[in-house]
Amino acid sequence: MVFNLFMSDLVIARTIKFVSDLQFQGGRPDQVSMKSNDFELIDVNDLRIGLYIELDLGWMAHPFPTGSFKITSSQQIDSIRSLGLRQVRYVPSKSDPAGEALPSRSALSDAEQTHALAHDGEQRRKRAALIEAQQKSLRACEQKFGQAQQQFLRVQDEVLDHPVKMRDECQALVSTYVQRMSCDGESAIRLLSEGVGERAAMHPVNVTVMCLLLGNAMQLPTQDLADLGMAAFLHDVGKLQLPQRVRWFEEGLSAEDFLQYQNHVAKSAAIGKRMELSDGALRAIAQHHEMMDGSGFPLHLPGPELGMTSRILALVNRYDNLCNPQRVATALTPHEALSLLFSHHKARFDNLVLSAFIRMMGVYPPGSVVQLIDGRYALVVSVNSVRPLKPRVIVHEPSVPKHEALILDLESQPNIGIRRSLKPSNLPADALDYLGPRQRIAYYFEPPAQEPGEDT
Repeated sequence: MVFNLFMSDLVIARTIKFVSDLQFQGGRPDQVSMKSNDFELIDVNDLRIGLYIELDLGWMAHPFPTGSFKITSSQQIDSIRSLGLRQVRYVPSKSDPAGEALPSRSALSDAEQTHALAHDGEQRRKRAALIEAQQKSLRACEQKFGQAQQQFLRVQDEVLDHPVKMRDECQALVSTYVQRMSCDGESAIRLLSEGVGERAAMHPVNVTVMCLLLGNAMQLPTQDLADLGMAAFLHDVGKLQLPQRVRWFEEGLSAEDFLQYQNHVAKSAAIGKRMELSDGALRAIAQHHEMMDGSGFPLHLPGPELGMTSRILALVNRYDNLCNPQRVATALTPHEALSLLFSHHKARFDNLVLSAFIRMMGVYPPGSVVQLIDGRYALVVSVNSVRPLKPRVIVHEPSVPKHEALILDLESQPNIGIRRSLKPSNLPADALDYLGPRQRIAYYFEPPAQEPGEDT
């Protein structure tokens, strides 16, 4: 996963500002209807290429990825005419100027009708296969994520008694991740389902996955990647020696509790030494709360004294804590977290690392709720860093059951883009239920080729 790391501050600033401006324009999202109100009915015999139509049918009743789309081929018209409908809705404002109508199904020869019916059946089979592959890919990601969480829980239980054994198990996990990311090329960041694990085990896996993806994107040497992965996985292991009430930072901690919370850094580093971790991994663990401007802890080190792996871990750790705080009510959306890091906390992080992170996650990171330019709502479920403004999304389509919704790759849809990011609480009730925005954000990785998508 390689890209130009030297994206200028001006480009990033304009991108973030552009998105932020859009986010607060255009009125309330619930004022945009999911179906157009300016539709007209048209006889299926009068359909033509260029009409934007809306089908109020379940997905098994038609072969198309969504129920609303612009007709682009005669095959689509044949498929619509085969559905048994006498009329369908079309939206004049979204349709191309009038052209020549195509012949009705009844006017086709027997051979042409047979071909059209075979085409319909093939489209349905393709859609069913895509849904199965999509669900299989997600299940595989969640299974691997769960295995990593179980590994961390074993570390917590056994590291004090068997530190070297736990080191070896962690190294095997990290080595597998590094190898897979290197072999897979442009790995995509995949949003997982709600409830994949509890926060104590979810956080280290999240941070490890993002750190290694970012380090790989920045072309770190293999040893640095290994050190980064071990540090990311074990950076909070010392928290098991803290009282439960101070294991997670919250605003309003007393001075005494905050000092106890800060002690997790030294305790994690001490456990790392018992595990006989490399000097690079130990350094990153000891510095994962240090900031470039010297405002971090526990030593308030300035930027020049921080290693590159430390800088990467500090940024990713902060991002995940913003998205997944101890109290869910205080969580930021992924889009909000990324914007906050750039707009208000930029001085705390390495500029090159922050630029690369924004490039990797996209302006709308997985887990972001967005509104498309055609008014529909969607949930970003996957991002490829090569095309950060064209993520993969699940679109709210009332005519398609939510468990059968296909992932839509916006890269393949030049006429569909994102208008703005939204808070889940601003979604209409039906869209909120359909999209199911995550209260806890969990990520894994997969090659884009393994994630199905289909043109509208």
